[in-house]
Amino acid sequence: MARSTSRSTGSGGRPNQPRTQTLPRSRTFLDFVRAFFAFVALVVLLVGVPGALAVTVGWPLPDGPPSMDWLQQEITVETFVGVLTVVVWLAWAQFTACVLVEIKAAITGVGVPGRVPGAGPSQLLARQLIAAVLLIGATAASFAPGLSQLGQQFQEPNQAPVASAQQTPGLFGQGQQTAEQTASAVAEQARHAGEQAAEQGGAAAQDDTKFYRIQPPEGRHHDSLWEIAERHLGDGRRYHEIYELNKDRAQPDGSKLSEASLIRPGWIMEMPGDARGGELVEMPHAAPSVSPDVQEQIADYAKTGDRGAGGGQQGGRVDQDTTNIALPTQRPAPDAGFEHADLKGGGHQAPQAADSESGFSFGLPEALLTAPLLAAGLLGALGARRRQALWQSAMGAVRGRGMEPPTPTGDAADVQDALLVGADPEGVRLLDLSLRGLAASLAEDSRPLPTVYAAWLSNGDLHLQLAQPAGNPPAPWQLGQDQTFWMLARADAARYGDVDTAAPYPGLVSLGTLEDSRLLLNLEAVPGIVSLSGSAEDRAAVFASVAAELATNGWSDRMTITLVGFGQDLTPLAPNRLRHLDGIEALIETMEAETRQRRGALGAAGHDSVLTGRTGPAQHTRWAPHLVLLAAEPEAEDAVTLAELAADASRLGIGYLVGTGSGDLPGAAWEMEITAEGRLLAPLLGLELDAQLLPAAQQRAVVDLFVAADPQQARQGGESATAPPPFLVDISEQGRPAVYARLVGPYEIIGLETPDGERSAQLHEALALLLLHREGVHPRVLASALWPRGVTEDVRDALIARLREWLGTDADGMARLGTDATGRLTLAKSVVSDLDVLRSLYHEATQGRGVDSRAIRGRLLTDALVLVRGPLLPERPRGRYGWLTHEIIDAQLPLLVADIGLALADFHLEKDRAQKAIEALDAALGSAPADERLWHELLRATHALGDTDRLRALATDLITRSGARGLPPRTEALLDELFPAWRETPSATG
Repeated sequence: MARSTSRSTGSGGRPNQPRTQTLPRSRTFLDFVRAFFAFVALVVLLVGVPGALAVTVGWPLPDGPPSMDWLQQEITVETFVGVLTVVVWLAWAQFTACVLVEIKAAITGVGVPGRVPGAGPSQLLARQLIAAVLLIGATAASFAPGLSQLGQQFQEPNQAPVASAQQTPGLFGQGQQTAEQTASAVAEQARHAGEQAAEQGGAAAQDDTKFYRIQPPEGRHHDSLWEIAERHLGDGRRYHEIYELNKDRAQPDGSKLSEASLIRPGWIMEMPGDARGGELVEMPHAAPSVSPDVQEQIADYAKTGDRGAGGGQQGGRVDQDTTNIALPTQRPAPDAGFEHADLKGGGHQAPQAADSESGFSFGLPEALLTAPLLAAGLLGALGARRRQALWQSAMGAVRGRGMEPPTPTGDAADVQDALLVGADPEGVRLLDLSLRGLAASLAEDSRPLPTVYAAWLSNGDLHLQLAQPAGNPPAPWQLGQDQTFWMLARADAARYGDVDTAAPYPGLVSLGTLEDSRLLLNLEAVPGIVSLSGSAEDRAAVFASVAAELATNGWSDRMTITLVGFGQDLTPLAPNRLRHLDGIEALIETMEAETRQRRGALGAAGHDSVLTGRTGPAQHTRWAPHLVLLAAEPEAEDAVTLAELAADASRLGIGYLVGTGSGDLPGAAWEMEITAEGRLLAPLLGLELDAQLLPAAQQRAVVDLFVAADPQQARQGGESATAPPPFLVDISEQGRPAVYARLVGPYEIIGLETPDGERSAQLHEALALLLLHREGVHPRVLASALWPRGVTEDVRDALIARLREWLGTDADGMARLGTDATGRLTLAKSVVSDLDVLRSLYHEATQGRGVDSRAIRGRLLTDALVLVRGPLLPERPRGRYGWLTHEIIDAQLPLLVADIGLALADFHLEKDRAQKAIEALDAALGSAPADERLWHELLRATHALGDTDRLRALATDLITRSGARGLPPRTEALLDELFPAWRETPSATG
């Protein structure tokens, strides 16, 4: 099992001394005693048991074939003895098989022994006895890997062991220089190992040098220095010794080992003198099984090893270059006019903790400002939730909700602004299109999806890090810096269109950033458990970020995310994706059942993994991932069970992220640590990132936004009347505004001169944003809306100054663009839009003076409908008003117009003026053509006229509009009631 070699430093600034494996010790008398008794026990069990059975009982099975007479014989004591004897013989045979398996593994020294079916305790006993016997022999060193992993290795029969943290060559070896603490720890470990080797004569003579040839990958297993050290040195943590012996030496393919995590099949590794195992080649007398070509390669490689004792160590010190790791490279040159993009993909300015203007604090939660993919997912999900609430309110499913969502305040307002500033919806869209486009291209070529462990978003480009080489990618993808990287430039990603294919890698989730690159780990592809150590508070921030992004991301079709030990309050983010379990017992029961189900489903479908089920005609929604996030450290027994379940999880599309306070979790394939400074460390993976976090305060504020958008919340507190709009204007003659903007239809401004020059469109857009947010707009939100790819503070402030000058002042000398107590920009009441007037007219007609006066109600509703000149801002300049995608006004306005049309039609129908009602409904349908309520009232009003021809024409129009989907059930039922003959019309029968 992988263990982290970098821990916290002491008060003196030096890292705690890393744990190292001492060299083999001399055998003691106690060792010989144990070996003797183990040998006696083996003789008794293997020879004594069958001998005793043969002498006392004899052969228990009958001599002849069975007959029907047996069923009529009396069951005697001898019958029971015979049955028990058969059971004992079977148990002896099983134990004997276990002993043979363990002896074979001990002699070969390769990996961990395979598991004999149903022989858990028996094989454990056999392993301990064989280990005790061989502990005093020459094969003890080669058998040590199995002993060190006793009770910690779990794999299916005939499969490779669970991958360790170093299992994948090059995985995450694409980062910047590891922290100084990690480098010091590595140096200290190498120095300590070197001193021990010198004391005990561990350095091998040149004529006794051993070599190892890196093996090609088999299935999910990839050779690594860690596993080589485990098999042949007895401790995976001694991989640094192998690295130091071979660093910077030319390999047979001409390349050199420069990173401990990056090795390639076919490379030669010189091994320390105490290495043992059947895979090693001793020089100059190479093993007979090695081909002449390999012998020649090893001989040539041996000539490059004249580097002095320690294989590159100078005075017990390690070259600090060993801590250098490289980011994805080989990016194409940016297109002309393509600006340097930051991590957000849109080039936003670097986040600032706080600005200052007029003494106000403009600080926003940095955790969301620096998480563009998470922010985009949350913002999109929040918008969908608010649209759902609007629809339910309009349909009468929930009373007490107006056309406006509740205005957030306090921390919720700051978090909403941070989402608006930090979100990169375009980056999410391109990531989704790129991944689906890749899957479609591979399916078209009848090629399987490669296993992807991680994705890097770097300067707008997408780099996929593969588990193993998979050939050349389909165009426009390119090979990256080596065969395990596929790269797609941002400009090429923009060429992808929508494709009808399943999301290939829905388990990708952001972990953090490294310089200008963002890392996404594919949790469902990890070959085992990912463990996260650190303080409970820091771990909770990582878990919350991972859960929130997985629940709302835009590059997944659907998935199940099980939260254990945390996150019960996160379920409002995505009730269909997130589920919370109370404890690990329920988790284990659930995952055991799902693991069996998925294995059976894959076998029945003929797939070897979920990846082959996500491409081509065989794609099924059942291959959606199940990701388990367990924040609390499990007990030892539960950890063992989870490790067994996770051994085959990556093939089944199941991922496990498990928290641990100690950092030592049995069965962990990859280990990570979150520090109090917000750094995510994984030394054995070559990772040190600025972690993506969602601290508790921001988490609560995010949840508050979603809870407030829940339509069911309106029922609390006994609300009965529809909430008024947040801004009401004086609709009397005395309330004439100083500045009037028309947004519903072509954009016009009355009361201001049109600005000259190129800044006119920008000022108009800024005013429109402020008019749609009367509660106030954060300056950084305004800047993000106008400059999606980033802008400096001085340019933003200059725009605000020009906007303030353009809007001018009121008669009392007050500026029409002001700043509220929170530092947000607000408009004076004298600056009004037609949308403000429209909302105010409808509110006054239905909840104000119009309630008690029929005449006033009719006039107000008529005036409101006259204001509707089309959709909102239909003539938007290209490249502007992109922030409207975050808004729900496009959903609010049609519903508001439909409500006005319905209210006016009802007003006319009260006096049997069906024709007037039809005119009002037709006018409303011009802005809300998809509102089913308008069509229903139009059918009733037309029926009231008694004109069958018009009713038939209306039915035909409805059928034509419905197309292949057919009429909605409620519309069909209403037609059956008002005009049963509609089914005989040509459009219906056709």
